Amino acid sequence: MKHWPSQLFPIIILSVLATLTFWLQSATEPGNDKHDGKFRHDPDGIAENFIVRRFDETGHVKYRLTGPYMVHYADDDSSELKSPVLISYRPDAPQIRVTSNFAKITSKGEVAYLWDDVRITRAATVDHPELLARTPDLTVQTDAGFAFTNSPVEITQGQSWITGVGAEIDNNKSTFVLQSQVKGQYIRSKTTP
Repeated sequence: MKHWPSQLFPIIILSVLATLTFWLQSATEPGNDKHDGKFRHDPDGIAENFIVRRFDETGHVKYRLTGPYMVHYADDDSSELKSPVLISYRPDAPQIRVTSNFAKITSKGEVAYLWDDVRITRAATVDHPELLARTPDLTVQTDAGFAFTNSPVEITQGQSWITGVGAEIDNNKSTFVLQSQVKGQYIRSKTTP
């Protein structure tokens, strides 16, 4: 009589070893995926005390972005900034200065997301004192000259003040529109005859 279990044992062992060898090879073999960090959100560049200028078609500075610290990320081509200062220049209007504690800029610089103590300052003119608007966050479309927020906004100009929730700022038309819960006090500046 033949002992089948004793003859099957070496075949089973060889089958298990072959299966384990195949599994081990496939588990340790590098695939076709590149592991160069391109799809991770790791910084690929850091800048300190930077200045970025964007020019219009005529060669004049349209806006200037400065800050003490910027980190660039390769996966989405975005940049994160600390204490940014964005200054918008127009030949026919006073300059606008936007500051915050933090910002994120999209890949081509067309949108800037600012947060934490955002301040928008329009320089004083001969006819009007400086205007200061404060909000917790702001989205700026740099090339379009447009900005907006859905957060509370407080605006002061001289002794006048106004508050509201949500705002749209059009730098091209020099308008500042509050969306809701608007209240304020307007005090006419004294003029000398």
